[in-house]
Amino acid sequence: MNIIEIIDKKRLGKELSEKEIQYFIKGYTEGEIPEYQAAALIMAICINGMTEDEILAMTYAMANSGEMLDLSDIADTVIDKHSTGGIGDKVTLIISPIIASLGIPVAKMSGRGLGITGGTLDKLQSIPAYRTDISIEEFKNNVKEIGISLISQTEDLVPADKKIYALRDSIAAVRSIPLIASSIMSKKIAAGANKILIDVTFGSGAFMKDKIQAKRLAKAMREIWKRKDKQICCVISKMNQPLGYSIGNTLEVIEAVQALQGKMADDLQEIVLTMCVQMLKLAGRKESKEELEKEIWEVIHNGKAFNKFVELAQRQGADVSYLYDLNKLEKAPIIIPVIAEEKGWIKELNAEKVGKISIELGAGRKRKEDEIDRRVGIILCKKIGDFVENGECLAYIHASRSENIDDFVEKLKSAYQIVPNKIMKEKVVEEILL
Repeated sequence: MNIIEIIDKKRLGKELSEKEIQYFIKGYTEGEIPEYQAAALIMAICINGMTEDEILAMTYAMANSGEMLDLSDIADTVIDKHSTGGIGDKVTLIISPIIASLGIPVAKMSGRGLGITGGTLDKLQSIPAYRTDISIEEFKNNVKEIGISLISQTEDLVPADKKIYALRDSIAAVRSIPLIASSIMSKKIAAGANKILIDVTFGSGAFMKDKIQAKRLAKAMREIWKRKDKQICCVISKMNQPLGYSIGNTLEVIEAVQALQGKMADDLQEIVLTMCVQMLKLAGRKESKEELEKEIWEVIHNGKAFNKFVELAQRQGADVSYLYDLNKLEKAPIIIPVIAEEKGWIKELNAEKVGKISIELGAGRKRKEDEIDRRVGIILCKKIGDFVENGECLAYIHASRSENIDDFVEKLKSAYQIVPNKIMKEKVVEEILL
């Protein structure tokens, strides 16, 4: 095969064969196809799109580029959960121990945050000594013995995706639904779970900016999974404002622990209950939504969900005394209130602006190699639909240094829009695709 002919074929908008896609993935991963030719093909895909068959071929070629896990010896159902990203999204830390405490094994490999969206690994590593880099054998044993493990993606898992994602990022070819779908699903297929729930977010703080794009992506991923007779549920959810009250790694761990003890913001509660119910249904539970929600609240109120999170953390090396006493977690040295200068109802809280502020504070990365400060972030006091008095606190900024702090305060104020007329609180879940 000839890579130039493959590039030209896709440049003309023609469909690539499975063998042509496999040839490209293998050649680029092994270094036989140079960067500039790979970039040309990726850009042609970004511009001209891919058919369902092409997306499926791309996904499985990438999944097969490295290690493929088999978790079938653990249980008939092993479930995974993925989010396309958002601001303040600490949902994995909450729903994974809930589901595991209800007897459904959860096996998840997560990534680090890049850009305005946070990463589950960075949040987990805010718990002192938590190990995300355990071996595959230990990962599988944890799922088998305690019903849960949350770790980092191994170096041997989907090496093709690592190379292609870095290339896409460098040539402005990230916003391509076929490439996003194949990237996400190749990792999920290789990770070994047989059932999956995916939260596809849209809005100012999400990768997809509108619901139409989010549904297109969800349908592409659903088609990949269903082609192999596996069960999937996609939840389409809004990310126009941050989820919950905290943004920042340690701050989100604190909120997640409090949620596991029954204290949840309304929007966080809505998404947690929705996803837990759908995960239980994926696992074969036939009860009504109301009955399943009752069981979820039961493991929260009786402590089983929190205890499962502690068990997970302890199993992976963490000092769990920090989970029992959240005041022990290291806090930012500077905490500044952001004060409202007018009264009214919160109409807008721009998640993208809040995410960018958190990056500037040091809570996230602009580049993969950047170090993050797990202490810093933002605690929101007011969200869309809340009333605020002139002089009342909108939020608190948690910073490590006083430099530019006044700028951060003004930028966070500008993320809010306050109006005189009453505004209703927004629902988070827009649609569920089975």
